Amino acid sequence: MPARRFTLVDVFTSTRMQGNPLAVVHDAEGLSDGVMGAFARETRLSETTFVQPATNAAADYRNRIWTVTREIPFAGHPSLGTAAAVARVRGEVSVTYTQETGAGLQPVDVEVAGSVVHVSMLQETYLPGPELDPGEVLAAVGLELADAHPELPCQAASTGLWHVLAPVRDDPGLLRRARPDYDRIARVLAPHDGICLYLVAPDAESGSARARSFFGNASAGEDPATGSAAGPLCAYLDARGAAVRVDITQGVEMGRPSRLTCRMEGERVRVGGDVVAVVDGSVFLDG
Repeated sequence: MPARRFTLVDVFTSTRMQGNPLAVVHDAEGLSDGVMGAFARETRLSETTFVQPATNAAADYRNRIWTVTREIPFAGHPSLGTAAAVARVRGEVSVTYTQETGAGLQPVDVEVAGSVVHVSMLQETYLPGPELDPGEVLAAVGLELADAHPELPCQAASTGLWHVLAPVRDDPGLLRRARPDYDRIARVLAPHDGICLYLVAPDAESGSARARSFFGNASAGEDPATGSAAGPLCAYLDARGAAVRVDITQGVEMGRPSRLTCRMEGERVRVGGDVVAVVDGSVFLDG
């Protein structure tokens, strides 16, 4: 059974044991879907990625992204964390990769500065979905209609992966009061094939936002940093004339503070942050 290189990184942070953890399996050519899914369940992380040779000649590598339940076409922190891990393995300190995912091809910029790697990527073109009843959406996280943002509606949106954006008033205690009901969250997400309910308190004047992100099941729970939701949030704010860039703080309530930076570049959003390695080693996985 061959040993395959393995990296554990924390994404959207420069401090180990903060941000969003990610497991990356290098040299994953030949692994079956069953083995990848089983190892993703073994890690018990929100996502695990597998680096394979690209099937598209324009890409540098193929990034297969797995949750504990299934493969997904795209995600934010798995894209950035994988690029950082690939650069470390290849010994590259300043590089732009084109990664291949189920959502298409995404350029990823990587800059290595000692133990910290800064990574940013262009996500897919913004796709706005339907506006949703704020009372129904906010009730799924234990909040009331009065907590909804007075100008920004709840809406499904995607820049590669669908989420439900739930803007609320910029009240410092409001996000702390959120209490997820995962069955209700699942019902909110299901019609839109949404991955997370993204509860966000934007401050247009400062170009910042605070966020919490909830999956549609209790086993996955809350996500400390959701790059694939930060992208559509930035595009959503831009489309409504609220901001062309936003710096997002997330994961604070979980004890894993994360910082995500987003800005519009033409019709696409660039999402970035820091990545720090925690473990380098090997795993034994047979096709």
